[in-house]
Amino acid sequence: MMMKKIVVAMLVLCVFISHMDVVEPSAFDCYDACSTGCVQSNTRLMARCDRKCQIKCSPDSSTEAANLG
Repeated sequence: MMMKKIVVAMLVLCVFISHMDVVEPSAFDCYDACSTGCVQSNTRLMARCDRKCQIKCSPDSSTEAANLG
């Protein structure tokens, strides 16, 4: 009897999860994640890293171009 309840609960959970909407990542998420790694004491290097993040996470950049370096 207890096993049937567990199976039913798992099925209900699977049905519930399958109907959830998937959130698409945005360019802001990419930029935020990238720029978090740019914290340095040297402002010139920090600005350079920030600019690289802007290029990498721009909406017109392709995935392949972003992985080149």
